[in-house]
Amino acid sequence: MNSLVLAIVGVGMMIAGYLLYSRYLSKKVYRLDADFRTPAHELQDGVDYVPTNKFVLWGHHFTSVAGASPIVGPAVAVIWGWGPAFLWVTLGTVFFAGMHDLGALWASTRNRGQSIGTLAAKYIGRRGSRLFLVVIFLLLLMVNTVFAVVISGLLVSTPSAVIPTGGALVVAVLVGQAIYRLKWNLPIVSVVGVVALYSLILLGDRFPLALPEGFLGIGAEPFWILVLFVYAGIASMLPVWVLLQPRDYINGLQLFVGLILLYGAVLIFRPEIVAPMLNQAVPEGTPGMMPLLFVTVACGAISGFHGIVSSGTSSKQLDKETDARFVGYFGAVGEGLLALGAIIATTAGFRTLADWEAVYSAFNEGGVEAFVAGGGSILNAGLGIPTSLSATILATMAVLFAATTMDTGVRLQRFVVQEIGQILGLRLGTLVATVIVLVVCLALAFGAGSGGTGGMVIWPLFGTTNQILAALTLAILAVMLTRKRRPVLPVLLPLLFVLFVSVFALLVQVGQYAAEGSWLLLVLDVIILVAAVWVIVESAIALTRARTEPPEVEGADEEPLEDSSAR
Repeated sequence: MNSLVLAIVGVGMMIAGYLLYSRYLSKKVYRLDADFRTPAHELQDGVDYVPTNKFVLWGHHFTSVAGASPIVGPAVAVIWGWGPAFLWVTLGTVFFAGMHDLGALWASTRNRGQSIGTLAAKYIGRRGSRLFLVVIFLLLLMVNTVFAVVISGLLVSTPSAVIPTGGALVVAVLVGQAIYRLKWNLPIVSVVGVVALYSLILLGDRFPLALPEGFLGIGAEPFWILVLFVYAGIASMLPVWVLLQPRDYINGLQLFVGLILLYGAVLIFRPEIVAPMLNQAVPEGTPGMMPLLFVTVACGAISGFHGIVSSGTSSKQLDKETDARFVGYFGAVGEGLLALGAIIATTAGFRTLADWEAVYSAFNEGGVEAFVAGGGSILNAGLGIPTSLSATILATMAVLFAATTMDTGVRLQRFVVQEIGQILGLRLGTLVATVIVLVVCLALAFGAGSGGTGGMVIWPLFGTTNQILAALTLAILAVMLTRKRRPVLPVLLPLLFVLFVSVFALLVQVGQYAAEGSWLLLVLDVIILVAAVWVIVESAIALTRARTEPPEVEGADEEPLEDSSAR
């Protein structure tokens, strides 16, 4: 199979999904209304609630939800062959991810920007919502830990990414000042910002910054993990327009330039895919494709983390409700394109099948490093970009996106900690809640694996928890739509599928962790499994009740409710 054919079919399916299926969802299912007064206007405070240009908000939303997951997940999952990963990414983006992300954004916007956890109390019940918060907290804990470990690994393996990673923060702050304080023209600021980012990439490629082994007595990777969490803690407490929004927006543009380069190189070079379509000789110790494929490729097909971002930050910045189609659904399409690019890079970026098998010698041996190596090879062959610069471009792209997800994740986890504190009768300030988040994340990063390697150890459990949360978010949407007597099958069918594979995966992992003696992961798995099953039962009761109650009057879901997670 030629990679160009795969690219054309995959891109065509996702664009068709946005043009056709998202239009149906927007008009018939969610019924977006341009005249509806969004929380960004109703509760505008200049910190979290900020009416935002839909293109800027798309950049923030897309980069926050994307991170490194649509690279790492597919880059690991191709060990089962490129065919299953390709089908799950393309069909999952069109019928699962876009519908889920748009729906979560709509649901939160219709409820004053409330978080998914808070919406669970209204639509599923108070008891179910508290268990929901447990799942959300554990997912965010794993998201932040995983991405810190992925970034630190890339900064060590590709030291040329260090300077552009740090310099991108300065560019983002300046972009934010130019847009919000100086009111400069957005297209001009965008072009200058992207040029600045790629200039930093050239500089970093020329002057790589490699830390010596045993740096400061702890080593390079643990050092970078500590630095990343300090940065994420500070960034998460700043007003969104200072760093979060402009950084995500400019990174979104940078990613699309990177994707254009990658897909352009595929168009010119047209490399053959050397990996098998269905791998019949997976390395020993590789778990079964069913159900692990569907949780390994989480972001890029459907992801519960997207629902947290949609309801945690994006819904508070939506200028018009109709912008949700572009921000939510097209944000999922952007992530699907990145996941498709990762599949191509990790299956067509190697010269021979033997070279590919040498990298994929064991489960979890591929990942982001395989994407950088394979994608760099394609950029070099297709566009003539030097190998080292190609690797720097792709590594910087992965690092910046993981960093955007990480500081958004810390911000959202702080909201959850404050909400849990209120349930326990404690009022936790922003600083105290943030410190709690950083401490527990660092404990997992260093507790689940020596030297801060805990992130990749927990990747399969992270993916499973992610899909569990996606199913629970879909359950809220199903209840909302049922109460309004709107079409519910577009939500209900994906809900049942994701629920089945994620609970199946949790059960598989319980046995695996018990056999390995991984007691920390076993405890986390059992907690998530119990909470998930309990919320599923509560959701089924709520859905049954919604079918028998009188139809909900339009506007009834907009009644003011206190959103403690927004503070």
